[in-house]
Amino acid sequence: MGFGNNKWTYLFVLSLIWGSSYILIKKALVGFTPIQLGAVRIVLSTIFLLAIGYKSLKGIPKQKWGWVAVSAAVGTFFPVFLFSYAETEIDSSVVSILNSLVPLFTILVGFMAFQISFTKSQLFGVLVGLVGAFLLVIEGANVNPDQNYYYAGLVLIAGVLYALNANIIKKYLQDVSPMGIALGNFIVMIVPALLILMLSDVASLNFRSIEVLGSFGYLCLLAVLGTGIAKVMFNRLIQISTAVFASSVTYLIPIVGIFWGILDSEKFTWVQFVGSLVILVGVYLVNRRK
Repeated sequence: MGFGNNKWTYLFVLSLIWGSSYILIKKALVGFTPIQLGAVRIVLSTIFLLAIGYKSLKGIPKQKWGWVAVSAAVGTFFPVFLFSYAETEIDSSVVSILNSLVPLFTILVGFMAFQISFTKSQLFGVLVGLVGAFLLVIEGANVNPDQNYYYAGLVLIAGVLYALNANIIKKYLQDVSPMGIALGNFIVMIVPALLILMLSDVASLNFRSIEVLGSFGYLCLLAVLGTGIAKVMFNRLIQISTAVFASSVTYLIPIVGIFWGILDSEKFTWVQFVGSLVILVGVYLVNRRK
């Protein structure tokens, strides 16, 4: 799961994994409710990470567990459910587009809550990226006028939580291993996830049904790749770069998300293509050296 200290490799691989997560959520929602999907995703990810990294728990200092718990809540627990509910009303490609707002939130949260400064070039790059995201969202609304865009607010809330998590990891968990942070997060979340799962009537699901079995397969991929492995990689990326650079993965996610949307018969127009190019320009501006 390691690529040395090459932050661009981490950024590229994460964009592929997380860009594919939205179509997996869409497919998993065929057989599961949003609340079931979120809870099962956390449980499966916990089992996977325990199997491959249980020794990393020893490397978490006792005084850091409080921040690990906060990171778990804002970086995974609440966003998992927010995205699941959002995709009951909005196409997977549109959700991936809205998630590109995270870098702006990261800069604002870092400035307001953590006294982290940013350069004019970074701010300009984020704004350019947001222009691209705006083009993509507006065109998505035109192409899909029947979608309920109030649910977009759930994605925006998740974006603010992601930004808060990136800053927390950078400031308070820099000396904890990426695997330790990821597994510690899920150890904290497993009990509430199991309680939610028991209350979600998951026992009534018919796992002999092709529909439910197929959704469960997509959910397993989502838990292992999109949550387990990607979580470790993202934590590492933050440590070897900056919170803003790490969050810029969300600029590339829409491009991957739109690709999967096209394969799943979602529409894609030339305006969305232009928006994607503008987003890439924003990534360059945010991360170029002085």
